[in-house]
Amino acid sequence: MQIRPMDIIGHADGSGLGSLGYITRGVDIVDSTAGILDRCLADLAARIDEEQEAEFNAAWDAFLNDEIGDGVFVSPSRRPAPPQLEWPTVNVNDALHDPDLMLLQQFGAVSGVLARGGDKALGVRCNYGVGIMASQLGCDVVEMPREQGNTPTARPLGGMDAIEAAIQNGMPDLRAGQGADVFDTGERFLEAMQRYPVLGRWVALYHPDAQGPIDNAELAWGSDIFLAFYDCPERVHAFLDLMTEHYIAFMRKWFDMVPPRGETSTHWVLKQRGQIMLRDDSLMNLPPDICNEFIRDREERCLLEFGGGAIHYCGRGDHYIETMSGIKGLTGVNLSQPHLNDMPRIYANTIDKGIPLLGFSHEWASKAARPLLGRVHVYAS
Repeated sequence: MQIRPMDIIGHADGSGLGSLGYITRGVDIVDSTAGILDRCLADLAARIDEEQEAEFNAAWDAFLNDEIGDGVFVSPSRRPAPPQLEWPTVNVNDALHDPDLMLLQQFGAVSGVLARGGDKALGVRCNYGVGIMASQLGCDVVEMPREQGNTPTARPLGGMDAIEAAIQNGMPDLRAGQGADVFDTGERFLEAMQRYPVLGRWVALYHPDAQGPIDNAELAWGSDIFLAFYDCPERVHAFLDLMTEHYIAFMRKWFDMVPPRGETSTHWVLKQRGQIMLRDDSLMNLPPDICNEFIRDREERCLLEFGGGAIHYCGRGDHYIETMSGIKGLTGVNLSQPHLNDMPRIYANTIDKGIPLLGFSHEWASKAARPLLGRVHVYAS
């Protein structure tokens, strides 16, 4: 039976959630969100080609094991597998307040990859934005306007007294702020994957956006932290110690619930060696000596705690890449804007040291005036 979703029915201002309406055989019916989710998950499970997914992951493993020779690794594409029903479109803001809608949104993206015959790794996450850790310290969660379709951020604690109080209070409750939503929704993902084992085998539930010590510190402290590195370095050290302990405790709790599957993991729509992806967007504002004194050893500790992993950054990072490339446990770098970087310096401190570039620009890889050593991944499209 062909099913066509209508709009989400909510309050007049677009907030809240009623039901998802359907029309079938010319008769209006209303189904529960849970019922719609099950129909969609059954559709998704029926479309996964297990042999094809095994080949996809084997190709990635060969790249991550440095076995592809001198070329560029291009993600394999799949044969298109269109859905047999229309999946509802779920607004990010609605997904924040209903676990079933979060599952629909995330598995809907997987459905899109299969429908297009896409070359992306299959993964879902508890998609609550960058402020998860900051919210546990008491930062307010700030949702974006619905029309933006963006995940929320966090409002800084506000003032040095609040920072000092956070340091004195120590480790926060890991279910405070958005923590309960993250872990409860994680359980819902696991339940869905148990009901549909093919999803559990081939769709990764990867870790939420826990950012990393420096990005969480900036979110909770605010932009004044960049002056504080010079004005009160001892307090910044103390706050970063808390951010590091907090990150490790949070991720331990996550991996207790969702154990690693092996030495590699899926993150976003790519794969990596190790289990975590640290975000270092804040580092673009810091010189190498500050990175070396305040950041390097703390990130190394996080990576080694979880079997290694990759670092992501937006913007410019060539000024600190040499410092960061020496971190034990660093298995990959994902940078989003090569045009803002001195790429020869990036190559010298990544692929020349055996650290692959993940999700790299196809354009920039094609015009690199040097061998890329089989350590650069690009998407087919």
